[in-house]
Amino acid sequence: MTPTATLEILTADALAPVRHGFFTRKGGASSGIFAGLNCGPGSSDMAEMVEINRARVADAMGVLPEGLVTLNQVHSPLVVALTEPPAARLRADAMVTATPGLALGVLAADCQPVLFADREAGVIGAAHAGWRGTLDGVLDATLDAMEALGARRDRTTAVIGPCISQAAYEVGPEFLDRFMAEDPGLSRFFINGAGGRYLFDLPGYGLHRLREAGIGHAEWTRHCTYSDEQRFYSYRRTTHRREADYGRLISVIRL
Repeated sequence: MTPTATLEILTADALAPVRHGFFTRKGGASSGIFAGLNCGPGSSDMAEMVEINRARVADAMGVLPEGLVTLNQVHSPLVVALTEPPAARLRADAMVTATPGLALGVLAADCQPVLFADREAGVIGAAHAGWRGTLDGVLDATLDAMEALGARRDRTTAVIGPCISQAAYEVGPEFLDRFMAEDPGLSRFFINGAGGRYLFDLPGYGLHRLREAGIGHAEWTRHCTYSDEQRFYSYRRTTHRREADYGRLISVIRL
């Protein structure tokens, strides 16, 4: 973990020396239910606070605010390849680039933020991977898009950042049925919960998809967004409390 001013930035040795960070909620300008570093323009937080927070992230990553790119995330397998900051937020859930100085940022609040790098090829990627996007292949598609820029998947590293852990991710039988219809073997990512419900291992499933896709190395930082309120926002925690909205964490990588 590397602190920058009052920000808290989690890093992974596996991605070094590529510059990256999984930012926690610490060190931001937002207040109330968004208290901290809320970087989600889609939230109902004050727009100027979100802009201040994003500017702090950009500064920590050594880019101008306009060099920090995020997407209009829609829980899809859509990936875009970038050579410069787009004029408007693109509708997709992952990005790849071989352009130095372009910072790729994904937003999450329980979903998996996944940062990718093939250091030798100079190609990076960032993906927002909730259960639906992961099941539909967003991680596989990110590797495909990186290969199109010259990366090799067997040389690529991916790190899953803070996300909801299995202990906190309770789902119903219809959720399990959807995975079983895809592959009965996926039942191993579910354990029995209370009242006929199940607990789903989202990061375990993400690592499985990455390894099945032939990635060189994949790991999870092992931080649970739901269980650590001081450091992370959580959509599910907010829902359980019947709060009006929630902040979004940002994870960034750049060449």
